[in-house]
Formats: sequence, C-alpha cells, structure tokens
Amino acid sequence: MCAPGRPIALLLLYVISSASSSPVPTLTPAPPLPLQVLPPGTPPPSTPLSGSAAGCPLTVSPSTLVVRFGDPVTANCSVSQMGFSLLGWKVSLPTPEPTMDRFLVWRVDRITDWGIQPVCYALADTGGKCDITLPLTVYKPPQNVSISFVNLTGPMLEGRQYTLQCTVEHVAPVKDLRVTFYRGQTALGQPQSINSTVETPVTQIFTLDISPGREEDGAEYWCEAKLELGLDGPELPSVVTSQKVTTCELFFLNLSFLNIN
Repeated sequence: MCAPGRPIALLLLYVISSASSSPVPTLTPAPPLPLQVLPPGTPPPSTPLSGSAAGCPLTVSPSTLVVRFGDPVTANCSVSQMGFSLLGWKVSLPTPEPTMDRFLVWRVDRITDWGIQPVCYALADTGGKCDITLPLTVYKPPQNVSISFVNLTGPMLEGRQYTLQCTVEHVAPVKDLRVTFYRGQTALGQPQSINSTVETPVTQIFTLDISPGREEDGAEYWCEAKLELGLDGPELPSVVTSQKVTTCELFFLNLSFLNIN
C-alpha cells in the first residue's frame, strides 16, 4: 500500500526544491526626488516677504531721509544673504537698472516729487520676493510769514478782545509746522499745529485772541513758523519769522474817560 505513493512524494519534493532555487525578481522603489527639485509641471512657490520679516535680509542706508524739495538724494540698498538673484528699486523718479550684485545705489539730482515712497526689492532664487520701504520726507520752508490784526478798522479799546492772524505761505509738509505767537520776547501760549495728511505746499492761517491793556501800549507782536522734522531733519531747523506789529501805531481809547451825561 505504501509503495505506490513513494514516487509521488519524490515528485512533489523535486518541484518544491526547484521553485526555491530559481531566482525571484524583486521590485525596488524609485529614489525620492531631492528636496530642492520640484516635479515637472509644479510651479515654484512664491511668498512675498516684507523687510521686517525673517528671510528678507534687505537693508537701506540711510534708514530714513528728510530732503528739501529740489535737493539731490542718495540711498543704498543691500542684501546680506545669498539666495537672492536680483536687486532693484521701485520709485516714481528715475531708478537704476536691477542688478545681480549684493547692493544697489539709488541716486537722483533733484527731488521733484511730493509724497515719494522709494521701495527696494529682491527676488529670491526660489521664486519668492521681499521688499523694504525707505521713509522719505520732502519738505519746503515757508515762502513768507506775515502777521496782522483781523478786522481792525479803528482805534483799539482797552480790555477788548482782538484776534491776531499769522499767515504761513507755501510750506510743506504742513503737519510738521509749528507756529508760535510772541509779544516782545514772550511766547503767547503753546506752539500751534494742525493735523493734516497733505504733503504738497499749502498756505495755512493760525489765529490767537488777545485782550491788550494800556500797559501793553507799544508792545510788539509777531509770529514764528518752524518746521520740526525730527532727528533726521536739517541740523538748523527751518524757521521763518514775520514782521512786527506794534500797538503804539494804534490808539488806545479808555472808555472810562468818556463821561456821557
């Protein structure tokens, strides 16, 4: 009974041993793409960055500018890291050609634009872009400053209220203007200013109410206009003073001397 089954067992053993000894093909996965290489057809990322953000190493020098209208101006923009292929300026006045260098100077002979905002930008090798704005103030000292009394057509009456008017002509920017009234060398109150976003030259009027007495007969009144442009402004502030008006040219009339029966 056992003899007939022996060839079958041997045959099965031969088949199994033949299968295990033959080479078996294996599938090897493809190597991953390098991190810096994008698959075909995938657009590169583009992330705008500001000059204050990490990864946008732009620096402008000087960091702020205060320039008189019509004067020349020069500023340098530099990038402190590798990986940025193009450096340029964007501004309403003539600009230099973009460069592949690490710095780029913007220079104009005359500032002729009000409210100018120069921007330095850099293009990254990965397709990103960053920029930084150069704060620039264009100013113009007052063309003329004058003082007068408002609606004064006759003699001044002692103790009555009158209005002094200080007119500041063709000044910019008016938000940085400070006007002070004086009697002799004494300042009359705090400097006056206005809140304005106008950047072009304007004419602005400031007023002050006074009630002069007889003891002030012959006093000189005048006003002073000053542009306060901060630490980046000119070493000598732009100060313009008016002419002086004196009360001695006006007749003080004391009503107590008038006896009307």
